[in-house]
Amino acid sequence: MNPPESPPAAISFREAFAFWLKLGFISFGGPAGQISIMHNELVERRRWISEGRFLHALNYCMVLPGPEAQQLATYLGWLMHRNVGGIVAGGLFVLPSLLILMALSWIYLAFGELPVVAGLFYGIKPAVTAIVLHAAHRIGSRALKNGVLWSIAAASFVAIFALRLPFPAIVAAAALIGAIGGRIAPERFKVGGGHGKGGKLAGAALIDDDTPPPAHARLGWRGAARVGAIGLLLWLVPMAALTAFYGWDATLTQMGWFFTKAALLTFGGAYAVLPYVWQGAVEHYGWLAPQQMIDGLALGETTPGPLVMVVVFVAFVGGWARELFGPEHLLLAGTAAALVVTWVTFLPSFVFILAGGPLIEATHGDFRFTAPLTAITAAVVGVILNLALFFGWHVLWPKGWDGGFDWLSAAIALGAALALFRFKRGVIEVIAGCAVVGLAARMLLG
Repeated sequence: MNPPESPPAAISFREAFAFWLKLGFISFGGPAGQISIMHNELVERRRWISEGRFLHALNYCMVLPGPEAQQLATYLGWLMHRNVGGIVAGGLFVLPSLLILMALSWIYLAFGELPVVAGLFYGIKPAVTAIVLHAAHRIGSRALKNGVLWSIAAASFVAIFALRLPFPAIVAAAALIGAIGGRIAPERFKVGGGHGKGGKLAGAALIDDDTPPPAHARLGWRGAARVGAIGLLLWLVPMAALTAFYGWDATLTQMGWFFTKAALLTFGGAYAVLPYVWQGAVEHYGWLAPQQMIDGLALGETTPGPLVMVVVFVAFVGGWARELFGPEHLLLAGTAAALVVTWVTFLPSFVFILAGGPLIEATHGDFRFTAPLTAITAAVVGVILNLALFFGWHVLWPKGWDGGFDWLSAAIALGAALALFRFKRGVIEVIAGCAVVGLAARMLLG
């Protein structure tokens, strides 16, 4: 059967709204799964956008810091229905995950000591260690295509593991190496990649390859500057208010500032920024314990939306633990912290898309921009491997070196690794299976 020749009718804002809302609740599977869902729905089934235009938008989003799947949804919503379409698409991609994670964070803190809950998380922690190790392998197999990139990955691992250098410094150094290396040995920094091959030809699309860009998508400095100024104001006003009411060193203010920086460093996806969050939230500020960070990542893996939403759990636990509004208002404290952190984490993504969409398209494919990103992605592999080792140490030696090795956790972690590497099972399946094993083990062994 030949694909239909005529494109679908124009999509109303109401119809688009319904789809973006649905997407927010079904966007499981991390960025690869989320992008696959959008491709299947928007390119192949609904034909709202052509294969070429979809991949063009995806390539742009992959160059930006931030969650690429959420930015892709924002981009497509913006392309169809201007700024309001982008805000709705990106916002609905995040909102269900925000509400679900806040509810799960409350359950975790209020009832986490119950034997059933403790048993489930006992099995989940080793699974998370295997998942992070699998992420390092998956990204590395795509990014490390030659000796130079392998060397960058190894150097980044040594820098963060042995030298304890901060993540931003590693990113900056990798970008500089990529910029210089791209001029000296450009063939070493030309690496293909992405989230999979395109699908079959779906037929004429509403926004096709040869469809002229709408007026709002054409290059113009004035519109970009206006959106940038509004975005800066939307960040500055709440940060100024927090500083005025609570002071710069207060927990809420520091959370806003720290996660603003984190939002600008998420090159390479959520796993790339997790080491930075670990360094700041766990080691520097002490907003949560290492075991809690592992639990939060597990919750983030099993909920819809971008994986970087784990910051909601981090903030909720930190606000609750610090008793921001007194011991009688713990739920309010966690909620306030989660909302502040969500705002500063995702605001830059909206600004990048709404302001930079037309501007960056003019430079898409320019090797001067892609070589530093290739080097950063290579460095991210070493950083994620370090994170997996940290998680493994806290899971396998939960009471430190002198507290003994947890053989049962090791067995669960090994089973999770086999399921991911050998049998290609999904993350949610692995977490669910390990949770059941952990609960059964706790119930039987006490």
